[in-house]
Amino acid sequence: MDYLILIVGFVLLIKGADFFVDGSSKIAKALHVSPLLIGLTIVSFGTSAPEATVSILAAVEGNASVSLGNVVGSNIFNITLAIGLTAVIFPLKVESATIRKEIPFTLLTSVALYILIIDVTLQGTATNILTRSDGIILLLFLLIFMSYIFEVARSNREHVLDKTVTTSTKEWGKNIFITLIGLGAIIFGGNLVVNSSTEIAYAWCMSETLVGLTIVAIGTSLPELVTSVMAAFKKQSDIALGNVVGSSIFNILFVLGTTATITPLAIESKIFFDIIIMITLTIALLVFSSTKRTISRGEGAILATAYIIYLVYIIIRN
Repeated sequence: MDYLILIVGFVLLIKGADFFVDGSSKIAKALHVSPLLIGLTIVSFGTSAPEATVSILAAVEGNASVSLGNVVGSNIFNITLAIGLTAVIFPLKVESATIRKEIPFTLLTSVALYILIIDVTLQGTATNILTRSDGIILLLFLLIFMSYIFEVARSNREHVLDKTVTTSTKEWGKNIFITLIGLGAIIFGGNLVVNSSTEIAYAWCMSETLVGLTIVAIGTSLPELVTSVMAAFKKQSDIALGNVVGSSIFNILFVLGTTATITPLAIESKIFFDIIIMITLTIALLVFSSTKRTISRGEGAILATAYIIYLVYIIIRN
C-alpha cells in the first residue's frame, strides 16, 4: 500500500508543479515583476511547504533529528540534484543580482546556522540544542531577506512595466486558481511521498538521521526538483533557479526558525559535517554561476554527480 501511495504522490507532484509554473509565471507578468522574483518568493515558499510541515510535525513529535536532517538534506539536494538536472536539461542563465546577492545570502544563512550550532555545542553539555532564541534569530534574518525582495520587486516593477500587457479580471482569476491548484497538489503530493517513503525506510531499519537526510529530504525536495525541471522545459530559467535559491533560504530561515521557536531542537554531532558539505556546495554554485553568468550542462552534471557521491557516503556512514 505504501508503494501505491508513493506513486500517487509522485503523480500529484509532477502535475502540480506543471500547473504551478504556468500560473506563477503568468502572475509575474501581471504583477509587472520578473519571473526570478516570483521564483524567489511565491514559488520557493510554496515548494518549501512540505519541508515546513514535515519538520514542524517531526519536532513536535520529538524527532528533532528528522527535522534538522530534513532541512540540511533538502538544501544539499536542491543545490546539487535540482539545479544540476535542470541545467543538464537547459543551461541556466544567471542574473547578476543573483550572483551578487541571492546566492551569497544563501551562503550567509548556511554559515549563520553553522555558527549557531557551534555556539550551542560550545555551551552545551550532554545534549546540544538549537534554542528558541536561535530560532528567533533565524526568523529575523528572514525578515531582512523579505525586505530586500520587496524592495527589489518595487524597483523591478518600474523597469518591466512597459513590456507587460493588461490582464483582465477573468485571466487574474484563472491564473490564481491554476497556481493554487498546483500548490495544493504539490503540498499534498509531497506529504504522501514523505509519509509513504518514511514508512518504507523504517521497514528497512534505517536510522532517524539517515531518514531525515535521505528519504524525507528527497521527498520534501521533490517539489523543488519537479518545479525547476518543468520550468527548464518551459525555458523559464529565472523561475527554475530562483525557486531553488529561495527554497534553500526559506528552509533554513523559515522552516528551522519556526521549528526551533516552537520547540528547541536536539542536535547530533553527525550533522556538522553535512552542514559543512552544504556550505561547500553553495560556494561551488556561486563559482559556477559566476562563469559566463550561466550554469552549463557540464557544471550541472558535476553538481548532480556530487549528490550521488554524498548520498552513497551518508548511507555508508550510517
